[in-house]
Amino acid sequence: MPDAYIIDAIRTPAGRRGGGLSHVHPVDLGAVVLKNLVERTGIDPGAVDDVIFGCVAQVGSQAWNIARNAWLSAGFPEHVPGVTIDRQCGSSQQAAHFAAQGVQAGAYDLVVAGGVEVMSLVTLNSSGEVGPGLGFRYPFDGEGWHARFGDQEIHQFRGGELIAQQWDISRSEMEELALASHQRAARAWSEGRFDSQVVPVGDCTRDEGIRADTTLEKMATLPPLLPDGRLTAALSSQIADGASALLIASEDAVRRYGLTPRARFHTMAVTGSDPVLILTGPIPATRMALQKAKMTVDDIDLFECNEAFASVVLAWSRDTGVPLEKANVNGGAMALGHPLGASGAKLMTTLLCELERTGGRYGLQTMCEGGGLSNATIIERL
Repeated sequence: MPDAYIIDAIRTPAGRRGGGLSHVHPVDLGAVVLKNLVERTGIDPGAVDDVIFGCVAQVGSQAWNIARNAWLSAGFPEHVPGVTIDRQCGSSQQAAHFAAQGVQAGAYDLVVAGGVEVMSLVTLNSSGEVGPGLGFRYPFDGEGWHARFGDQEIHQFRGGELIAQQWDISRSEMEELALASHQRAARAWSEGRFDSQVVPVGDCTRDEGIRADTTLEKMATLPPLLPDGRLTAALSSQIADGASALLIASEDAVRRYGLTPRARFHTMAVTGSDPVLILTGPIPATRMALQKAKMTVDDIDLFECNEAFASVVLAWSRDTGVPLEKANVNGGAMALGHPLGASGAKLMTTLLCELERTGGRYGLQTMCEGGGLSNATIIERL
């Protein structure tokens, strides 16, 4: 099968809720990474075959195909198409999969994959919750859904809590992981690990959610998200604003345009799991990707598992055998934020840059996604 190469990968800082990116129109924020990607790679934007963006809350300013709107707002040619996809939190990771698969199938030569989400402006769950007020009903109140799952609450907070209970993960264990996330993220910035991947946007030049001075004692004072629960705000991904983008190319495009690949897509997998627990998908997705690649955990140099909640990463590590010291080594979403539609390509950007910094060969990325879904990707540094 032909190879699909990552030529470049960039992201904006993750702005905290109400922070430095909160007043940037999502279309304009998407245009920022698109313009910088084109500038950094030196490609002719007219040679791009497609623009595939992830975005979860496709309502209001993020509606009507933000991939297309961001491309046009960047000033690029009208003949280049764009499409916006929603695989929940893994939307831009899936965008990268679709782009790479298009290259492998011979349908594309140059593709941009990425995503954007301004959660300060288009709030969490807004695309579903706005429905009942307008007479559109709610996503989970159909007859077939009720016949299968009843009227139990389907929510990521409940899923994260259920995982903590079923895997018997203590609050103190999760707080230790959260503290490590902030410490790792602070260290990454202080050592310049993010400098080459982050595109400043106005005065927002760094990830804004990192609490370098947090302590276990401070975390212990926070109330649980649910009555008698174990999860707190500190053990959850931060609501954030951001955008990310990758340029993906065929071998022919690499030769034709004189591009230098940084990595190739080695293995891609996507799977489903319990939609009530919602967040356990990274466990079977990781196993599926390793099985397809004929690899073991020991063959992978670095892992990224999105920190939707501390319980997600700890359950995933326990079941797959991934050592925590090899996962999220520059911090995760508990410290760096989780701009939903952008997080997949954001994590892939960070994974690639860290493989280059450390000289690692293989990196595996996985994310939990609404509906009990999960993507997993193995990239090989070149």
